[in-house]
Amino acid sequence: MEFSKFFITIGVIFLLIGFFMHFIGRLPGDIIFKKGNTTFYFPVVTSIVISVVLTLIFYIVGKFR
Repeated sequence: MEFSKFFITIGVIFLLIGFFMHFIGRLPGDIIFKKGNTTFYFPVVTSIVISVVLTLIFYIVGKFR
């Protein structure tokens, strides 16, 4: 039972991150190179924000387990 709640929580977190990425889009500091027909996008700041948020969530979940 506990394991299933954990996976549901993770799924909801990923859904929220997905909605955030879809509606907010790129953050300042994300790297974009455009040359001809090629575009390279590296979400540096977005990756850092997601990492910090997930770290806090896992810390809180681990603390109350």
